Amino acid sequence: MNRCAEAAAVAATVPGSGVGDAGLRPPMVPRQASFFPPPVPNPFVQQTRISAFRRLQMLLLGIILLPVRALLVGLILLLAWPFAVISTACCPEKLTHPISDWRRKITRPALTFLARAMFFSMGFTVTVKGKVASPLEAPIFVVAPHSTFFDGIACVVAGLPSLVSRNENAQTPLVGRLLRALQPVLVSRVDPDSRKNTINEIKKRATSGGEWPQILVFPEGTCTNRSCLITFKPGAFIPGVPVQPVLLRYPNKLDTVTWTWQGYTFLQLCVLTFCQLFTKVEIEFMPVQAPSEEEKKDPVLFASRIRNLMAEALEIPVTDHTYEDCRLMISAGQLTLPMEAGLVEFSKISRKLKLDWDGIRKHLDEYASIASSSKGGRIGIEEFAEYLKLPVSDVLRQLFALFDRNNDGSIDFREYVIGLAVLCNPANTEEIIQVAFKLFDVDEDGYITEEEFCTILQASLGVPDLNVSGLFREIAQRDSVSYEEFKSFALKHPEYAKIFTTYLDLQTCHVFSLPEEVQTAPSVASNKVSPEVQEEGTSDKKVD
Repeated sequence: MNRCAEAAAVAATVPGSGVGDAGLRPPMVPRQASFFPPPVPNPFVQQTRISAFRRLQMLLLGIILLPVRALLVGLILLLAWPFAVISTACCPEKLTHPISDWRRKITRPALTFLARAMFFSMGFTVTVKGKVASPLEAPIFVVAPHSTFFDGIACVVAGLPSLVSRNENAQTPLVGRLLRALQPVLVSRVDPDSRKNTINEIKKRATSGGEWPQILVFPEGTCTNRSCLITFKPGAFIPGVPVQPVLLRYPNKLDTVTWTWQGYTFLQLCVLTFCQLFTKVEIEFMPVQAPSEEEKKDPVLFASRIRNLMAEALEIPVTDHTYEDCRLMISAGQLTLPMEAGLVEFSKISRKLKLDWDGIRKHLDEYASIASSSKGGRIGIEEFAEYLKLPVSDVLRQLFALFDRNNDGSIDFREYVIGLAVLCNPANTEEIIQVAFKLFDVDEDGYITEEEFCTILQASLGVPDLNVSGLFREIAQRDSVSYEEFKSFALKHPEYAKIFTTYLDLQTCHVFSLPEEVQTAPSVASNKVSPEVQEEGTSDKKVD
């Protein structure tokens, strides 16, 4: 009997190997609740259905209301512009000192009145609950959920505090001058030090003792459909000062305000809203929240508590989505996948699995190459087997089930990323790759032949007539595979890590299933892998 046949015979005695006596395979890897799918799969989509009656109603009202309201908004902006000029004349674009008192006293009441008049002319009826805190009580307002450009109405009701805005917005004609009158904290996307400078500026203003105006921040950082609160950015919580949470609600039968990544455009929402007889909005100022000593040291902890408090008041769940999920959505669309395929709850995945945006974006390219041909942008067992160039077998089904976290028979991108990080990458260390190579190198000559490769995979996958010529050619540059070729392939294709170590797992399971006196005997593996290495080879079964 040659060495390959001996290896196959050893694997055939392993319970659950699929060769010889049938048996159960090792148990599935248990799931942690922290990796369960989010309660709201996609907070960045809004699909407003408008009935035929509503369309007719908007058409009739819009004939009168749309031109009148558009004209009034334009007129009010023109009236506000001179006051904005007075407020910002001879001031640099990025302020180093607050605007002088006499300018504030002249311009602020006028701008507040005109801003209220503008929203009233657009048809908004505002209900205010709670009391607005003074600058000494709460230097920072945190407003959520952020779902539309109309959320600026919260700034008007709060008394025109400063905003955090992009530098490009301040350079826009007319609107830019009005924005600068609010003494905004400007953020530059081209300056690599912008984030640090922005945080320092917020700190300086928040701890000025009322010298600067209060700052209003939308901590979610992007617009959602108000079905949940996504991750709060820590910027507003880093100064460690009291904040006042502000809740926004739009209790309308027809939603014409929500501005998400998938939905109506800016112009379409303006037209739809202007064509309504009125649009209701509720603004609730919650009690001021001061950070504990622990929260002053950990702004993420402070942000999490405030978010949970606001979500409880709104009676909506929280998720770990963030703006980076939106970027992944756009990338998914560019790869001809459904845009929602890119959603992974970036904040949670990056924190728990130590992955950055570039790494997850690279995985999205890999995922698209597998799933682009399937319906709905999800990977089924057939696509999984075709990508791995292996037949559907018990072992492959088990591997597929480890990825398929919700047991719906398919793998979405989120499950794919978690599977690679938790199941495959831990099994793809240098040491494990060395052990796997030794398992395939049956005759210990430093090279893996196609016969050796085929024999071990047949045994570990439980398919006696398995044809792996295609997979072998993917790895081998010649008639055999060297260690460097094997290592290079394993690192570039972490999906195979569990496949390459399955035989080692089965051998280990077999040893531990034997009587104790037999367990102490030398290993029967014909490739003479040491017991110590075998023991470490099971470490890839990581509890996630």
